[in-house]
Amino acid sequence: MIIAGYLAALLIGLLLGMIGGGGSILTIPVLVYLFRLAPAEATGHSLFIVGISCLAGAYKYFRRGQIRVLTGFYFGVPSILTVLLVRKYILPAIPEIIYSSDTWVLNRSLLIMLVFAIVMIVAAIQMLRNELHEETLMASHPVPVIKTIWRGIEVGLLTGLLGAGGGFIILPVLIFSFRLPMKEAVGTSLLIIAMNTLIGFLGDLSQGQQYHWQLLLTITLLSVVGTFAGRKWGEAFSGKQLKLYFGWFVLLMGITIIGIEFYRQLH
Repeated sequence: MIIAGYLAALLIGLLLGMIGGGGSILTIPVLVYLFRLAPAEATGHSLFIVGISCLAGAYKYFRRGQIRVLTGFYFGVPSILTVLLVRKYILPAIPEIIYSSDTWVLNRSLLIMLVFAIVMIVAAIQMLRNELHEETLMASHPVPVIKTIWRGIEVGLLTGLLGAGGGFIILPVLIFSFRLPMKEAVGTSLLIIAMNTLIGFLGDLSQGQQYHWQLLLTITLLSVVGTFAGRKWGEAFSGKQLKLYFGWFVLLMGITIIGIEFYRQLH
């Protein structure tokens, strides 16, 4: 299981480098199912792993001018503030046992995983249903500031609650709401995710959150290595191909998580 977890860490970086998202989709299940961390604990570890990996992945996109820095700022600042508020006030307020009966117990851990999976499925369906012509994606479009700020708050809520970078939400927003070209959307997504997750991690650290540092740093290192490989592989695919692969991957992971959680409840 440990070896499988380390291999999955490489895949986390591979996805982030290639498509600017999807890393947190793997990070949470890897930490929970392979390294046996509680979901609430895994969210804190995920923030650091995904944040450092995205920072490494964003570097080359920045050098190529494929990051909309101003869009990242308008999206990132409200998102960061939302992450900090959620991690400090909302997440600790969720009771350990939310609902229980003779046959079913809905605890905080199960709620986190189910919400995570449902959001993934919704995002995947949006990616797969919304087909844009390549020339539309390559066009230059102004990004509305108010809409960007509001989307940033939505992603911050997701990141703070689930420990997810939100790339599977950010990428569809940048492509379909703001009409960014796929490569620019990937680079900008990496920047926004890095800002969200690392600030959220520092917020947890300042509140005395405990971490398994050896495990955390090992997974992060492997993920960063995967990011460089993924960035190279991503150059071989068109924006339309990346969008399609990303959508199917997110959908599959969401369905898998729901299946695993219901199986665990029944057994």
